[in-house]
Amino acid sequence: MVVNPVRQDTRSKLKAVFQTIDAGSCPRFFNFHMHTVYSDGQLQPETLMHQAIALGLQGFAITDHHTVDGSQAARDYLNSWQQELGTDTGPTFWTGVEITSELLSTEVHILGYAFDPEHGAIVPYLQGQAPVGAAAVAESVIGALHSAGGLAVLAHPVRYRRSPTELIPAAAKLGIDGVETYYCYNNPSVWQPSPQQTAVVQELGNHYGLLNTCGTDTHGTNLLQRL
Repeated sequence: MVVNPVRQDTRSKLKAVFQTIDAGSCPRFFNFHMHTVYSDGQLQPETLMHQAIALGLQGFAITDHHTVDGSQAARDYLNSWQQELGTDTGPTFWTGVEITSELLSTEVHILGYAFDPEHGAIVPYLQGQAPVGAAAVAESVIGALHSAGGLAVLAHPVRYRRSPTELIPAAAKLGIDGVETYYCYNNPSVWQPSPQQTAVVQELGNHYGLLNTCGTDTHGTNLLQRL
């Protein structure tokens, strides 16, 4: 696999960030899982970006389902904001997506980051619809993200029909890069990663040498909560 040097640098920088993520990283410093009206969220991309700036996020990604249109709209807003202020400050904003996939005959979601959205391998997954058939198999999704220069992460590993003790080893075998270790499974009013689930996912991730990520999985109107 040949990766564009610029894309390689972007991926390496994000990987370095993932290596620093801990239970206190999300939601006020980093947030790598959120949705806009371009998939199943309630936030306009411009409003989401405004909140990200106001919160002082250091870095984040919009992970709409099967599209990067919301990400592009948010990026346009960020660029306009920076030009208006005559600055290049603001949060680091990585390309992201959430793709419905199949792993061990179970529907799972795979988060993709820092990929080239115009690469031929990933374009079919960015058409607004969940993939079907061979394209939906986890190995195909992970391979497409890697071909496009990105990183692949198993989202919320404790939310599926099969256990993380089955899914994470299987995903690792297919070359997945990370797991969404810090995730809030019961949506309390103050977001915090669920301790019991985090411990299980973190132990498995460490065993298989996977990166840790965090995210609120925001579908509502507040980046500090899921709903």
